[in-house]
Amino acid sequence: MIDQKRILVTGGAGFIGSHLCSKLIREGNDVLCVDNLYTGRKKNISELLKNVNFEYLRHDITFPLFIEVDEIYNLACPASPIHYQNDPVQTTKVNVHGAINMLGLAKRIKAKIFQASTSEVYGDPTVHPQLESYAGNVNCIGPRSCYDEGKRCAETLFFDYRRQHGLNIKVARIFNTYGPNMHPNDGRVVSNFIIQALKGMPITIYGDGSQTRSFCYIDDLIEAITLLMATPNDVTGPMNIGNPDEFQILELAERITELTGSRSEVVFQPLPMDDPKQRRPDITLARQTLNWQPKIKLKEGLEKTIQYFDNLLSRPG
Repeated sequence: MIDQKRILVTGGAGFIGSHLCSKLIREGNDVLCVDNLYTGRKKNISELLKNVNFEYLRHDITFPLFIEVDEIYNLACPASPIHYQNDPVQTTKVNVHGAINMLGLAKRIKAKIFQASTSEVYGDPTVHPQLESYAGNVNCIGPRSCYDEGKRCAETLFFDYRRQHGLNIKVARIFNTYGPNMHPNDGRVVSNFIIQALKGMPITIYGDGSQTRSFCYIDDLIEAITLLMATPNDVTGPMNIGNPDEFQILELAERITELTGSRSEVVFQPLPMDDPKQRRPDITLARQTLNWQPKIKLKEGLEKTIQYFDNLLSRPG
């Protein structure tokens, strides 16, 4: 096929990675999905495995990888606190050693490379909404720092490789994203609330529920990061990708109980250390550069995500 690209997606069996692989395959590309299945799941890519243009390799990117591709999307890293805090040293390794290995690969084969960074680089922000120019308010020795500082270091490496070696890099700071293929036990607020509501369990809110988040549906996110990857060489990011609509956590719980018809009660637990009080992206740069903004409203996205988890819970085994 003319213009078919060979594309590597690390973390390709994870929540975001599996959706990205699906889009790249639909566009006619040849996709190599690399994942060590620490948080990724084979069931996320089970349908893709039937496609001749899709290949899966079980591999940990903290070790070098020697392949030939045209583009690299580096998404490998556990992204929920419950998972990245379970093995914080490995979380730092996959962010730092993994970035070095993927950047070294990109340098050797002269490939364009994308880094999935995160809104966590802003820490518990004192600026609201968060602009890309904001340097952040991060505790570098706290329980979340393996992820926060790991991602910040990865960004440093990407821009140093560009300055020193002329690499074609793209860096996106991804804000809260939700949708089908989320790990059911990842401890994130959307999946937690939906599963608790569907099971009739108490809905657990940490803190008083007044803290805010902005929730981007997965299809909107995937559109944005592929648009960023297609930009000219001089567009590098970092670029905020997320939904600027802001909701209190208590409001999210109320919406989910209403949409599921659940009678679950809300229970409050202490707020974890360094948990940000507010999070909302300024997406002016994405609007101007990519002509992009989220299309899917929270209600529509939640309905699709609830359906996914309802089907998941009803399957035997």
